[in-house]
Formats: sequence, C-alpha cells, structure tokens
Amino acid sequence: MRNPRVYYGWTTVALAALAMVATLPGRTQGLGLITEPLIADLGLSRVDYASINLWATLIGAAFCIPCGRLVDRFGSRIVMTALVAALGATVLAMSQARDLVTLSVTITLTRGLGQSALSVVSLALVGKWFRQRLNMAMGVYSLLVGIGFIAAFPSVGQMVLTSGWRSAWWAVGIALAAIIAPIAALAVHREPSPGEPEMASPATDQASSNSTGDGLTLESALRTPAFWMFSLSSATFGLVYSGIALFNQSILEERGFDAGTYHTVLVISTMTGLLANFGGGWLASRWPIQRVMGIGMAALAASLLMLPMVRTFTHIAAYAVVMGIAGGIVTVVFFSVWAQAFGRAHLGRIQGFAQMMTVLASAVGPLVLAQTLRQTGSYGSLFYILAACVAALGIGSWRVRLPGSGVSGEAAI
Repeated sequence: MRNPRVYYGWTTVALAALAMVATLPGRTQGLGLITEPLIADLGLSRVDYASINLWATLIGAAFCIPCGRLVDRFGSRIVMTALVAALGATVLAMSQARDLVTLSVTITLTRGLGQSALSVVSLALVGKWFRQRLNMAMGVYSLLVGIGFIAAFPSVGQMVLTSGWRSAWWAVGIALAAIIAPIAALAVHREPSPGEPEMASPATDQASSNSTGDGLTLESALRTPAFWMFSLSSATFGLVYSGIALFNQSILEERGFDAGTYHTVLVISTMTGLLANFGGGWLASRWPIQRVMGIGMAALAASLLMLPMVRTFTHIAAYAVVMGIAGGIVTVVFFSVWAQAFGRAHLGRIQGFAQMMTVLASAVGPLVLAQTLRQTGSYGSLFYILAACVAALGIGSWRVRLPGSGVSGEAAI
C-alpha cells in the first residue's frame, strides 16, 4: 500500500523525467552525437542523411496521436514500458545498420517511438497525477529532465569518441531495454482515481481554477481558442529553437564569433533554462498560466531581436540568458497547461496532438533558416519577422480564456 503521508506523484515526476531522458536517441541532439561517424561509416552524403532525418521526423510525428489514445485507454505503465522496450530494440537494430533502408527505418522508429510517443507518455504521466500542484510538479520535472540530459549527452558523446558510434548506440539500446523498461514496469503505478486526495492545498495553485470537470475530449479542446493559442505558441518556439540550435554556430560566425563562443552560449542558455524551469513552475503556481506563457513569449521575441545586433561577448551572454529564460518558461507551460486547461480524462490524446504540432514545427525550423540564408545571404531578416510573430502570440496567450474559467488572462489575477 502507498504511504498516505507521502504522495506517490512525486516519485512519478522522477519516473516521467527518466522517460523523457530516455527519448535521447530519437532527438536531434542525440542523433547529432553520432552523425559525423555514422555518415562516414556508411558513406552517406549530408544531403542523404538530412533527407532521411526530415522524413523520419515528419513520419514520426504521426506516432503522437495513437500513443495518446493508448495512454488514456491502458494507462501509463503499460504504454511506457512497451515504448521504452521497443525504442531500446530499435536502437540496437540501428547500431547494426549497414544499408540505407535499415538506417531509414530505424531512424524513423527512433523519432516516432522516442521524440514523439515516449514524450507524450512522459508528459501525460505527470498531468494525470497532479492537479493542485501541477505547475510546481512540472517545474521540478523540467529541472530533472534538464539535469538528466546534461548528464546523458556528454556520457554518450564520450562513448562515441572512445568506442565508436555502433558500440555507444548498442550500450544505449541495452540501457533502455534492460534497465529503464523494467523500472517502468515495476515502479510506475496506476493513475490516481478522481477522488484520491493530493497532498496539496487547492488554494496554492491555479490548476484547479477551471471548471471543465474531469476533462474535455480532444474534439472539444480543438474547438477552444486556448488550445490553438498555446499549441501554436509552443510550436513556434519549437520552430525557432530547432532552427537556431542546428545553425547556432553558423549564426554566430556571421556575427564574427568562433566555435568556442557557440559552446559558451550553449552552456549559459542551458544553465539559465534550468533555473527558469523551476522559476516558471513557481510563477505558474501564483499567476494565471496565460500570463506566464505571455512572459515566456516576450522573452523569446526579445532574444530574436537581440541576436542580429550582437557585437560583443557581453551581448552574446545577454542573448543566451534571455533565450534560456524563454526556453525554460515556455517548456514548463507546454508541460503543464494541457491538464490545467482541459482536465485529465483525455489528457493523452490532447497532449499527443499538441506534441505532434511541436515535432512538425521543429522539423520545419532548420529548413526555414537554411532557405532564408540561401535567398538573402543572412539570417537577420528572418529573426525580425519571427520576433513579430512571437510577440503577437505572446499577446494572444496573455489574453486568451481557459475553458470554463470565465475570465481572461488579462482579468484573472
């Protein structure tokens, strides 16, 4: 039996964070760790590999919707265990790939099972366990995810350098199938029943402020302005972040900085983002979630305006801090808003649809930046256009109404 004085949801937060870190082999940053040795080993051109990655990301995004339905029907434990085991088997198969077809299939499956499906399960797991302290739980979750990735990326990267990409990917596959999948099977408990008390005071969080009952259906959620405002804001952040992350070194070199500066920016923005994760969760427990998203989008717009104008290292550091703040806040809102606004009954489906939009936008982001550079010779003009779009979405997020709240973000204080 569960200890009535210790709410098991906090253990679930750690398990959900572990699941998100387990998506590493299906993420751009994870695949980036093995890109160079992989294309050299298989004799691929960068164009071939980029094409495989693009289509794998687009096809993999379709995994979000059915995964959300499976979570709502069968529960998080069964789906999470099956996905981690399947992802581990896929990574093991990819480590043995010798031809283009095998590589294409396995990369597509890592994208679909990891970046898309397992992300949906991870996010839904926290949303189904928390109501009163959802925003704070998501802040803790985001912090744990950030720490997990900070530990995982250099560890896998070092294995790639010392043992080669195949051995490193084999080790990742074994860790997923033989360690993380059994942990999920044994430690993830059933979701709490609607009447089960949560160890929090209802007055401490805005998450219980709406009156949607136990939850809207996906179809009902899609008919609300709130769903589209938050999903488009999150997707736009994904587009901006993926594009800048992939071409960050090139962007900074255009401003006269070297690769070492790029690495410094990465460290500053990552550490700032970790602090903003927790700060965003704390802020969302005291302010309406609409205002928190508005602040995050305002920071993102400011960072986009700053980037074309950087001239000194101080400018670069300031940009990295503002971008880190934007990423930390928007991430926490994306993690927590769906359960808060639409309830828990159909949370998997709703988050699955929102996750699909962010994956698709993230796939498009690098193409938008590359085409802009090809046609204009500079990234600058695009950043100003994106800043205007982001600012408009921030204003919309600030003012949009949550379903059943009866008040807008402007009025709900």
